[in-house]
Amino acid sequence: MNRAERIFRLHRCLKSRQPPSLAKLMDELEASRATINRDLEYMRLHMGAPITYDRDTNGYRYAADAPEFELPGLWFNQSELHALLACEQLLEEVQPGLLSPYIGPLRARIRRLLEQGGTSAEAVSTRVLLRSVARRDVDPERFATVAAAAVGQRQLRIDYTGRARERTTTRTVHPQRLVRYRDNWYLVAWCEHAADLRIFSLDRITAAEPLDAQAKDVPSAELDRNLGASFGIFAGSARAWAVLRFTAHAARWVEAETWHTDQIGQWRGNAYELQVPYSDARELRMDILKYGPEVEVVAPEELRSEIARCLNSAAARYRSAEDPAAGSLPESPAGE
Repeated sequence: MNRAERIFRLHRCLKSRQPPSLAKLMDELEASRATINRDLEYMRLHMGAPITYDRDTNGYRYAADAPEFELPGLWFNQSELHALLACEQLLEEVQPGLLSPYIGPLRARIRRLLEQGGTSAEAVSTRVLLRSVARRDVDPERFATVAAAAVGQRQLRIDYTGRARERTTTRTVHPQRLVRYRDNWYLVAWCEHAADLRIFSLDRITAAEPLDAQAKDVPSAELDRNLGASFGIFAGSARAWAVLRFTAHAARWVEAETWHTDQIGQWRGNAYELQVPYSDARELRMDILKYGPEVEVVAPEELRSEIARCLNSAAARYRSAEDPAAGSLPESPAGE
């Protein structure tokens, strides 16, 4: 145990109700009498700690008539330093480059403290990992601008290029929430052009200018209703319930998953049936298709037919590759 760790523990012991004896401190810190005395003296001389010896209890404590003492500056034990580095690693993976300009000095100091304790900071970075899948990168400066507007409740003027039409429009929006969903960032905002709530993918915001005007405040309850009523990132009230029947093999995973807070799951014979509300089938369709033959859409008929068309279209691609005379492929409804 290095000095930083011992002093952290000493501080905790000295603040306890029962003043610890020297023998108890030696046992608690797993250190010799000489080491404990040196640490106590170090705290008195270099930290201004008002440590006194109580003859009545044969223990050490902070003087009752002195101002409450706390360890100065950045002072963490080894476990907390590990946790801080791990959190920094996770945040860097969530939004690369976001924190680097701000916490660089803090990161360097944490690494120095760890190395003083005989621990490699690199060991922490390589043992705590967060892997993103299909992440779309967002410019750090643009992310910071949007995040500041959302937290500060200020209006934004944005240039946005939607994927459906590939057309750029300029809009004034009132940021409400910044949402991290499936490894990607979305801005939930009141759009003046649409006069309604809209969800904007941050990677499709090509310009963002903060405005001085305060943003319209949409009540949290309304946001929760709008965002949480149906499956996926698409907002709006649920217009239908999907009834999905999974094989026993697929159910090993699906039964433990939360697709929606209001979902209903139950076993029907050897199959697992999952019911989820949805307002827009696009995202739900992708999740269904990834299970291939291990899931069947029972209802509604509209969704069942749509999934059947997608699967038939996919199968036709493979048939035509094997048999050039199979003819042209039907147009896929999934190509949005």
